[in-house]
Amino acid sequence: MTGLPSRIYPVVDRADWVATLGQAGAKLIQLRLKDMPVETLLGEIRKGRELARAHGVCLVLNDYWRIAIDEGIDFIHLGQEDLDEADLPAIRRAGLRLGVSTHSHEELHRGLEVRPDYVALGPVWPTKLKKMPWGAQGVERLTEWKRLIGDLPLVAIGGVTLARAPSCLAAGADCVSAVSDFIRMPDPQAQVRAWLQATRTREDMG
Repeated sequence: MTGLPSRIYPVVDRADWVATLGQAGAKLIQLRLKDMPVETLLGEIRKGRELARAHGVCLVLNDYWRIAIDEGIDFIHLGQEDLDEADLPAIRRAGLRLGVSTHSHEELHRGLEVRPDYVALGPVWPTKLKKMPWGAQGVERLTEWKRLIGDLPLVAIGGVTLARAPSCLAAGADCVSAVSDFIRMPDPQAQVRAWLQATRTREDMG
């Protein structure tokens, strides 16, 4: 796979998850923080940064690009709305890597214009995590997106589960991402190990 350190990509809502999932072998984790006071937010980001360093995790911060620059976070993820507000030249000057969300051809075109380090497509299946104006994309759209973006890493997200992850990779995704199927599980560390096993390829097996 090109450009990302792992085929699995948990999305978490608290910094402590970085240690929990990192200890189980997750190497790429997004910290998505919502609805908290600024001081709490900064504390979570700083904690996530230190835990990522301690456990060899590539930490991706969702949305807060200004804080990422100030706090030395080296990877951010922006949605299409975030792109409206982001200072992309400042992000690039700071050396941040960038992932973008896409849900349509128009959004893909716009996303590619900002020269991202990966493109995410979703929701692949219906998801209850948040209301979205887009219907399920389906794995066939992953194949189309991969053809359009070439060597750029493609992340599948939205309704992805352990059972569905291999079909995303087979359709063309380079990496599979989820929230609930990691942090809502009875044993999140065992779930990470199961995802790692399920997404191994012949190349990994030698």
